[in-house]
Amino acid sequence: MNIEEYHEYCVAKKGVTEGFPFDEKTLVFKVMGKMFALTSVENFVSVNLKCDPELALDLREEYHAVKPGFHMSKKHWNTVTISGDATDDKIYEWTDNSYNLVVKSLTKKLQAELQKMD
Repeated sequence: MNIEEYHEYCVAKKGVTEGFPFDEKTLVFKVMGKMFALTSVENFVSVNLKCDPELALDLREEYHAVKPGFHMSKKHWNTVTISGDATDDKIYEWTDNSYNLVVKSLTKKLQAELQKMD
């Protein structure tokens, strides 16, 4: 996987925007204004993904590529190394999980707005 493939995967999701709110290197993907994935555009070696706290611990035990979120809440975020022991399919699956976790946390109003988008 490369940054272009990952970018296309994320922006294809409903309600997703992208931006650089922290600096010119850190690309942030948001759904309805809430972050679900962050990565470096200069050095695409990892991605930060939101995760259920219990699952986060399990993934960290099972995969060397999964570590506590770098510069994020260690309880709710994982940093996943792209070229580690996690396959591209797993990283896409965890990206979906992150997106869905954020969608579930949105207000009912924002969830309704998201549902209306094409």
